[in-house]
Amino acid sequence: MENLLRPLIVVGGSVVLTLVIGWATDFLLRKADERHHETPLWGLLRRGRIPYMLVLLAALLRGSYDEAQLLEARREGMGQTLTLVLIGSTAWLVIRIAAAIVETSYSRYAHSRVHRDPARVRRVRTQVTLIMRVVSAVVGVVAAASMLLTFPAFKAAGASLLASAGILGIVAGVAAQSTLSNMFAGFQIAFGDMVRIGDTVVVDGEWGTVEEITLTFLTVHTWDERRITMPVSYFTSKPFENWSRGTPQMTGIVFWHVDHSAPVEAMREKLRDILRECPAWDGRAYNLSVTDTTPNTMQVRALVTAKDADDIWTVRVTIREEMISWLTREHPYALPRVNTADAVLPPSPGSNGHRPSSEAVPAQRRYHGNGSGRPER
Repeated sequence: MENLLRPLIVVGGSVVLTLVIGWATDFLLRKADERHHETPLWGLLRRGRIPYMLVLLAALLRGSYDEAQLLEARREGMGQTLTLVLIGSTAWLVIRIAAAIVETSYSRYAHSRVHRDPARVRRVRTQVTLIMRVVSAVVGVVAAASMLLTFPAFKAAGASLLASAGILGIVAGVAAQSTLSNMFAGFQIAFGDMVRIGDTVVVDGEWGTVEEITLTFLTVHTWDERRITMPVSYFTSKPFENWSRGTPQMTGIVFWHVDHSAPVEAMREKLRDILRECPAWDGRAYNLSVTDTTPNTMQVRALVTAKDADDIWTVRVTIREEMISWLTREHPYALPRVNTADAVLPPSPGSNGHRPSSEAVPAQRRYHGNGSGRPER
């Protein structure tokens, strides 16, 4: 009877004690979160309650397993398993706690500077994201190494592994050259302020917003809902446009091809009226000029300003559409036309500079004096 009750008491007591401690800790964190609304730390720490309870349960079972006298034939295997669970859950808990602390610090910083310096907030966000990935990778590697060292076979091979560490390091460095270059490029992007999460960029002719930055790749969310994934080394080795660098204010250009008789001064006044009715225009500046001519048309350019890339796109499409509609309705003669008349030929030699009237306009039908007033067939 004692051999049956002892395992139940030890295992059941460990489970009950874990549930009680976990519930009490979660209750205290919830109360602290309700009292301190100025910080999200206590609410974020509650995300770690599952790894926290796993750590408690694995530690209690590992410490009391010898007293339980359960599965004596597999005592070493069960102890090894509980040790591995304890190491893994501890690493999980450390990552959750670190994430809560880092996210709380970023939230406070972003809340105080989001209106004054949004570019700086995006830069810190990028750095925080990469720091958390590095912390997670380091903790994971340490946890995996600790798990491997619990096996006797790896302890015996430790000396030989250390002796060949130099050669293995050289081989691994050569094999993972591109991966390492991407990792260093990721650090360079994060702390060199080249591109940040939320920046508007143009890469290979694609316009979009930086959605994610990792140690090895970067994701751009395009305007048509596509995701372009590129290695971060691309941004350190090739040129690209960052429309969010510095101030987000932008100047946009709109071109029209109109007839030479187009009322340019009236187009300037219409541009002013269109911009006054466009909420996306920031009111800084506008201009309309004739920038080029061709034998059939002249090129008119409008310069407009807006506070960011999204608004400049709205302003450009608005004035392009409104101006064309206005020209079609009020000044249709100003629209481009195709000249279908035949050219007049130059005078032939020996004709004293005059060509017979029958050859002046070859497209016309020639009439003969047959008295009928109709062209001869």
